[in-house]
Amino acid sequence: MSGNDPRLDRRAAIRILLADRGDLLVVTGLGSTSWDAASVGDDDRNFYLWGAMGAAAMTGLGIALARPDRRVLVVTGDGEILMGLGSLATIGVQCPPNLAIAVFDNGRYGETGMQVEPYRDRGRIDRRRPRLRDRAGFRYCG
Repeated sequence: MSGNDPRLDRRAAIRILLADRGDLLVVTGLGSTSWDAASVGDDDRNFYLWGAMGAAAMTGLGIALARPDRRVLVVTGDGEILMGLGSLATIGVQCPPNLAIAVFDNGRYGETGMQVEPYRDRGRIDRRRPRLRDRAGFRYCG
């Protein structure tokens, strides 16, 4: 972000998320977030899901449950998380304390042509996200 531009610089954000990561395992979603994580430096602790749209959150859950001794961060986009929306309910029920999910939200399906997400232009999806998050049992830090 700079000046009056409200957009997040994803590359700067991923650098901050992965700074001093210790033994953190990272699962990235489709496309952009994989490139963003790789831009910090390829790492054996990164699991890049280049073409598995909608699978990042569930992959992160599986790793978190299999390795409760390790912290797991899923970094994905809003379009990718919408494709795997049902996974949020399962994650909310399992609620592993070592799993965090960071969603980069640009309101578009970036990997398929930058189409605007359904209802985004009418503002409906923004009002529904907090209810969905709360009902799935997620804690949120904005």
